[in-house]
Amino acid sequence: MIERLPRPNSIESPSMWVDEAIWGHRLYDEQTPWLCLMEFLNVLYSQYKEEKAFQEEEYNSLLYTAHSRMYLRNILFNNPQLQIIEREHYDDNAAQWRRWIEEMSKNPGGLHSVNFNYLKEAIPKFKDFVDIIKFLQDTTIEGENNKRWTSQFIFPYGPACLYEDLKVTGNSTSNDRRFFGRTGELLYLMISRSSKKEEILEHFDNLVLNGKAPFNRLVEKLQPPEEEYGGNRRQGGYLPFATLPEYDLMAEDWLNLFQCNMPNYDVFPHLVNMTGLHFVIYLLNRSKEVLNEGNKTNFILEIIAPRKTIIRDLASSSYSENNNLSKQAVEEYVLGIKNTEAWKKVQLADEPYEAAKELIERIFQWKDIDSARATTPDGLLNEFSKRVTIRHKQHVQNFHRVWGKEIGLVSKRSSRRLRYAPTDTLLKALVLSNVKRKMEFQEFLTCLYEKYGFIIGDRQAAALLEEGSADMEAFSENAVRLEERLSSMGLLKRLSDACAYVENPYVKETVR
Repeated sequence: MIERLPRPNSIESPSMWVDEAIWGHRLYDEQTPWLCLMEFLNVLYSQYKEEKAFQEEEYNSLLYTAHSRMYLRNILFNNPQLQIIEREHYDDNAAQWRRWIEEMSKNPGGLHSVNFNYLKEAIPKFKDFVDIIKFLQDTTIEGENNKRWTSQFIFPYGPACLYEDLKVTGNSTSNDRRFFGRTGELLYLMISRSSKKEEILEHFDNLVLNGKAPFNRLVEKLQPPEEEYGGNRRQGGYLPFATLPEYDLMAEDWLNLFQCNMPNYDVFPHLVNMTGLHFVIYLLNRSKEVLNEGNKTNFILEIIAPRKTIIRDLASSSYSENNNLSKQAVEEYVLGIKNTEAWKKVQLADEPYEAAKELIERIFQWKDIDSARATTPDGLLNEFSKRVTIRHKQHVQNFHRVWGKEIGLVSKRSSRRLRYAPTDTLLKALVLSNVKRKMEFQEFLTCLYEKYGFIIGDRQAAALLEEGSADMEAFSENAVRLEERLSSMGLLKRLSDACAYVENPYVKETVR
């Protein structure tokens, strides 16, 4: 088993330390992959300003500053009178500005003192101001959501667009971990521990961090020059492992996406999907490690057919099997202590129950251990295991399902059961992340299997075929459907009956 890094004394303490010990502090299902990337960018920009981006002086010692940008957020998301004022004072620019400033000054969220007059100088025409607001609102991350206004985020055109999730009560603000749940901090630590971090930093520098983008300068105009952008420094997350292959694989995919040279910010949705995929793989791989399962994490993918096939059942079974891994892992992590020398000493102690209590409290940091009703060491451990499972079901156990659906890996389409059935969006991200020029179709399928554990065609399903779980024809037809999907998306060209190539549309090359 890979050695875990020690838990920092300074990190905030949950009620028990089990999920965190296995996967880190923390994987959080309510934080979507998009918001994970946004939190990551906040951490990265803070470290970038201090000239130590992706540098860890000591493991899990991250300290960073997040911005609040309350003027910007009030203007964009707490501004219900904007269009009414524009209509009621049509053709009177001065009246529009005067009325709007009066209305905004009445109930500004999270601001102790308010002065919006700077906007009249930055953007003299009120109509231009309204058009800018409409444009930026249209770029809201995960638009059409029902989140509160302090949990709305605009597209990350640059540093001026980066701020944290907040809870606002009157003119007071407090940090909230519901949508910035620390998964972005884990992402930052993963990239920091990868071998590609320097190249990745160069791309983020050019795309976001240097602040030179026109849209970033536009967002700057909406914020007062004297606004205090800094906040309190806070402790970052905890990532249990110093090195893992998963860190480099994710960084490699990121770098491949950046090197596609897509226009403007088109790379971001693909970064989000590939990040989500690598986190799902990380969750399952760490679960298998705890369970001492050395077999590769696999996903049987159904390329959706007009009618139900055996692949659909296999993809559903594959999903169910993987979905149970994290629950099995926490149970094994807790109950596995029975096989240790420390537990044997507990049973031989003069006061076994007190010895068990001390051991469980020390290893698992169970804060509420005094509330236990058990009276024996085994009873205490079993009661703790049940509480761990209940806590695990609240968030981490949902992570595989929620993030799988968010990135287009998990679906119920044409079925009542969840299964692995990739969307076109995910398939495109996979092509862009792995096909640098052109790649023979069977080679592409092999790449997806070796890198992500995706079983699509008959060659990748060899072990299943040997077990008699499916026939070769079903998987061959599954691969044909993928070939047809990629062709319809403009990502594959067939030159003859025996020659088909997957192509990256951002690389101009003629297949001969």
